[in-house]
Amino acid sequence: MARDQLNLTALARVGFSELSAVRARLAEAEELGAPDAAELLPMLARAASPDAALGSLLELLRQSPEQVQALLADPVAAQRLLVVLGASDGVAEFFLRHPSELSVLAATRTDVPDAAELLADLLDSVGAVNGFATLVAEPAWVALRVRYRRRLAELAAFDLEQEDPVAGVPRIAETLAHLAAAALEAALAVARTMSAAEVPAPGVYPTAEVAATRLAVIGMGKAGASELNYVSDVDVIFVAAGDEAAGLSSARAVEVATRLAILMMRGINEAALEPELWEVDPNLRPEGKDGALVRSLESHLAYYDRWAKSWEFQALLKARPLAGDLELGRTYVDALAPKVWSSASRDNFVESVQRMRERVTANIPDDEVDIQLKLGPGGLRDIEFTVQLLQLVHGQVDPAVRQPGTLPALTALADAGYIGRAEATDFAHDYRVLRLMEHRLQLARLRRTHLLPRDEEHLRVLARATGLATSAAGLRTLWSETKQRVRGLHERLFYRPLLSAVAALPAEGLNLTSGQAEARLAAIGFRNTAGALAHIAALTGGVSRRATIQRHLLPVLLQWFSEGADPDYGLLAFRRLSDDLGSTYWFLRMLRDSSGAAERLTRVLSGSRFIGELLETIPEAVAWLEDPDDLRPRPLSVLQEEARAVLSRHSSADAAAGVLRTARRREVLRLAFSALLGELSLDELARGLSDVTATHIQAVTAAIRGSGLAADEGDGDGIEFGVIAMGRFGGAELGFGSDADVMYVFRAAALEGDAAHDRAKFIVRELNRLTEDNRLPLDLDIGLRPEGKNGVVVRSLDSYAAYYRRWSLTWEAQALLRARGVAGDKGLLRDFEEIADTVRYPTAIAEQDVREVKRIKARVESERLPQGADPTRHLKLGRGSLSDVEWFVQLLQLQHAADIPALRSTSTLHTLHEASLAGLVAEPDAATLRAAWVFASRARSAITLWTNKTSDVLPIDRTQLEGIARVMEYPPGSANQLDEDYLAVTRRSRAVFEREFYGPA
Repeated sequence: MARDQLNLTALARVGFSELSAVRARLAEAEELGAPDAAELLPMLARAASPDAALGSLLELLRQSPEQVQALLADPVAAQRLLVVLGASDGVAEFFLRHPSELSVLAATRTDVPDAAELLADLLDSVGAVNGFATLVAEPAWVALRVRYRRRLAELAAFDLEQEDPVAGVPRIAETLAHLAAAALEAALAVARTMSAAEVPAPGVYPTAEVAATRLAVIGMGKAGASELNYVSDVDVIFVAAGDEAAGLSSARAVEVATRLAILMMRGINEAALEPELWEVDPNLRPEGKDGALVRSLESHLAYYDRWAKSWEFQALLKARPLAGDLELGRTYVDALAPKVWSSASRDNFVESVQRMRERVTANIPDDEVDIQLKLGPGGLRDIEFTVQLLQLVHGQVDPAVRQPGTLPALTALADAGYIGRAEATDFAHDYRVLRLMEHRLQLARLRRTHLLPRDEEHLRVLARATGLATSAAGLRTLWSETKQRVRGLHERLFYRPLLSAVAALPAEGLNLTSGQAEARLAAIGFRNTAGALAHIAALTGGVSRRATIQRHLLPVLLQWFSEGADPDYGLLAFRRLSDDLGSTYWFLRMLRDSSGAAERLTRVLSGSRFIGELLETIPEAVAWLEDPDDLRPRPLSVLQEEARAVLSRHSSADAAAGVLRTARRREVLRLAFSALLGELSLDELARGLSDVTATHIQAVTAAIRGSGLAADEGDGDGIEFGVIAMGRFGGAELGFGSDADVMYVFRAAALEGDAAHDRAKFIVRELNRLTEDNRLPLDLDIGLRPEGKNGVVVRSLDSYAAYYRRWSLTWEAQALLRARGVAGDKGLLRDFEEIADTVRYPTAIAEQDVREVKRIKARVESERLPQGADPTRHLKLGRGSLSDVEWFVQLLQLQHAADIPALRSTSTLHTLHEASLAGLVAEPDAATLRAAWVFASRARSAITLWTNKTSDVLPIDRTQLEGIARVMEYPPGSANQLDEDYLAVTRRSRAVFEREFYGPA
């Protein structure tokens, strides 16, 4: 060849990347009997990797020149060899180990081998006759593996020579499944011979018993669906049966079959002179890895009748007899089919579906998400998940869609009108494209992988191997576009057809009845399916701009609603919201243009009745969902500035209170949004709710008194007045649904005596009246005042001082530990806190008083717990829950706060932290107590958000627990996990409490 035809530019055009070594390699190849460069280069240009093809050709020529030259003598066979070597280092390594097998590439195949041909060939490799092999042990396994790989190389050559490899994917995948089945059948023949003898021994049985043992190998997953990859795990289930006529019992057959199954798996995937083929994975069997490897048919059926979970039935969707006793295998599949196709009506089907969906991307490292061909977003599993879900829903009543393979299932679903033909065609094409990329990836090294190459060179080789692109950039673009389309698959195939069921003119190619639509809705978690269809019809009916936009958006929104804990309520709340805001331009624009805001809206509506019902009073608040900054708690200074503005605009206390009530609802709703969306911590939530409550009380008190936000901002009303926050309010630890514990104090000024007291009582009465809110109740609880329920509602500062000096009990000193002035005259609040300090931080506390604290705590546990309440589930008074932690911390304050100023805090967690720093409690114990307090606090707020009701008891109902768990950011299906976590964290907390509070037993 002329030298200019071997210049670097020309070699680069062929596809070489190792340019500096090419000329020498071509010259050596020619010396060893290969065609000259002029003839060889055009052949190499058709290889995925010309470098790999030329390198492997050289290695083969050096090692086995005669076998290679026999192929090179035929231009067609030579081209085939180079294409295979350029696409697969794994096949090249096989030929280097067994150069005699190169002859498989000599002839051109016009079609793939059928199942019978492959079975006969692999049985021949081990000398099988009547189910027993003549070869055993390692010679048998090597012969089997070599013959398997010979056939694999032949199939790879056919695959790589296809004019349209995308269209040919199903045929290649089916042939790979046939090849795997043939390998299992041959391995079984070897296992029979190795397990049989005339004289039994450990692991060896009488030949007659082995021959009479019926063992069926059930293919699952891709093997069962006849859509296998070049290198896949082959999922199997083993079923055994005896032979009464031969005198073989079922139990004995299971014993023999177990030995056969073990040997089969070893023959396929244990290390030997010839590398293993692939893993035989039996872990989809009943009880998984913990279950018996082989069961009788009766045992299988009993398990699926009594114990199987929904996902186990779904795993059987692709089951088919693969090897062994095919009649027994068909009996197994036929017996379980009714259970598979009725699984969509099982109680826990929705939870199972949610877990299936979650497992799609579970456990993928962050740096692999964008290159995961199988599990990543827009990958193969997305398509398979959607198709299987549609099959399970509609296969309950329509046998036509009960197809094991993904592509046949798509066709059947389109033929029956469950999905549009255009969509089915588009996604069948995308599925084949992704499978082709997967095939070429695995063929390259004959290794199981689903990760696209990260480097440009390997990505370029993959592009050439698939024929989908000519460059790395082109393949990357194709991959991105395909992922984007597939991501919309679930919406287009599952949700959009729901609209046709309520439309006057269904979409072309769709024929979904209302009953079928309801079945889909039920499968994704809707309970009131008829109501959901009615909402869909109301939202999308008509020819208005709003209806047009809703028709476009609703399929996506329905998918998001279905991922929430209560899709029924979410859709109902969305309909109400749309009725209120549907005609406003900004609401429709937000839904259409801000997918983030729309998704957040579906999350809050389907996850919280508290939000849904509060949102009815302030529907325009959904605009905050568009900007995360709008969801942040507003600083106390901003809240107070707004309150001052309201007071300046309204001279009437009633008018001001009405505006302030709306402002409080708005800010609590803002915090609820943030809490449900996971945008703020428990500390931020508690501080935010406490600030909103304090500001509201400050402003309403000021409106009543005709003063500014602080009394010194106005002219005064004859007295000084203050509101003291107590309990969790005093500690700035409020949650959703928390009462606001308070005490009221006054001091005479212009008014004296009874007149001053009457004025204070008037302020308290008005404060209670003007803070009433049926939508968002604010309970100003005065139960912690001196003398409790028997005490006066409001006292003068002098009366408080006299009472605490002469009469106060230990529990009242304890209650004052969280007292904090929040509203009214600053001087009065400061003086009250000074009096409180003398009571709550005593210079010394008598042992008798310590015993009294412990006695009262024990009494609270036995008497205040509601009748019939489970003490392990009560979030406030239960064992190891809030009160245990708070009483422990408060006892430390009574004992040590006088000497350790850092303990003088109204916050439970802050004080616990300082106590740990001071050495009063070991850090591990403090961490245990903190964890329990935080968990119980989060659970209380979650109950309110989920139900819009306050409760201190963790429910036992699974549905309610599931909703609470989702609010607490657990994944779907975590009701039991929430239960276990709460019981565990409080059990540990209780152990610390009993040891440190009551002392050693």
